[in-house]
Order: sequence, then C-alpha cells, then structure tokens
Amino acid sequence: MVLPHPLHPGTLLRRYQRFLAEVRLSDGTVVTAHCPNSGSMKGCAIPGSPVLLSHSDNPRRKLRYTWETVQVNGVWIGIHTGRTNQLAREGIEGGVVRELQGYESIRREVRYAENSRIDLLLEFARGLCYVEVKNVTLVEDGLALFPDAVTTRGQKHLRNLMQMVREGHRAVTLFIVQREDAGALSPADAIDPEYGKLLREAAGAGVEVLAYQAKVAPPEIRVYRKLPVQL
Repeated sequence: MVLPHPLHPGTLLRRYQRFLAEVRLSDGTVVTAHCPNSGSMKGCAIPGSPVLLSHSDNPRRKLRYTWETVQVNGVWIGIHTGRTNQLAREGIEGGVVRELQGYESIRREVRYAENSRIDLLLEFARGLCYVEVKNVTLVEDGLALFPDAVTTRGQKHLRNLMQMVREGHRAVTLFIVQREDAGALSPADAIDPEYGKLLREAAGAGVEVLAYQAKVAPPEIRVYRKLPVQL
C-alpha cells in the first residue's frame, strides 16, 4: 500500500476527543487533523512525536488533514485503522498470508451473523472463509497486544466467528501489527480480560488466530511476515 501523496510531516501536540489531533506542521502552521482510530492509542499519542498527515482537497470535508502514521522511539507506526482491511487483502493477494491462499474470490464488508459485516469473505471451492481483521498498534516489551482499550465490538466479532465455525464454515481473526518492534502477539488481558478469554475460547472452538506484521516505511506500508501468537 502506498499512502496518499504528498505526506505532510509535523509534530503531534495533542490527541483529543478521540477522533481529533492537533499537529504543528513543518512550516509552523498548527492544524486539526482527523484521527482515524477509535482505540486508546496507548503509547502512540505522545505529544512531541513526529507524525505524517495526508491531505484531501474534498470541499465537503470539515477536516482536510488525516493522521496516517506516528514515530515512537524511531519506529514508524500505522495508526489509520481504515487502511487495515486493504493491507490484509494485499497480504492475502500477494501470497504473504499463506494460510489464506487458493481462494476463488474475495469480498469486503459482507453481511453475516446478526447485524454484522465481515471484513473479508473468501470463497473457496470447498466453502467460505470469514476473516475478521484487527489493527494492532500497542507494543510492550517486544510483545504486540490487542486490544488497547476494552472492545465490546471485538468481543461480538469473536462470538460471530465461533457461530460461523458451528455452521460449518472456516473463520479467522487476522491481526495486522502495524509496527516492526514486535516479535509476537498476545491478547491484552490487563486491558480487556473478557476479550482475552473469548479469543482463547474461539481458538479452542476452531477459529484460526493469525498475526502478521507490516513494514511501515512511509509512504509505503506492506504486510511482510507472520508473527507467533501467544494465547
């Protein structure tokens, strides 16, 4: 994936009201940017951190700038959760995610379960594969952790995937770690113990749990290797 061109460098002043960020651009101008991440962004919203913003000329947009990446301790991190599904799809179509090869078609945002949409639906000759994609930005002591805030929505997704397995389908939760300083992934039990419990339950029920790492080297982000999962 190549991020929108050009990217505008700046310094994070603050993130506030969850979806807003105040950034000082390299020319000294202070702008308010859209923050496309609903999590806590623990460790990723430190004032003074270098950031990169994309810009839109769409006159209908209230905020012209969008926060794309942040650099923490020399490591670039992709914080735009709206790009994660495309990253996952590129990883699948490019053959990097080996567990999800051999599909005949791939669709996005398909309705399933009760009042839900699956991120990616892969159709194989032998059946359907439901793939729920999660963006991971939190790393502590070399371990990628998800979620970074309590996620009732994420808990619902795991229950839905277990339902798909019971109905005879293949189901996968695919974590995309958008930073390179992690060597493995684990549920963040200290943040959301219920999610960790459900993830282990789902794995035991036949839901496949996969984690892949993305190389964030602006303007490019690409999925490039598998990470071990520690449940």
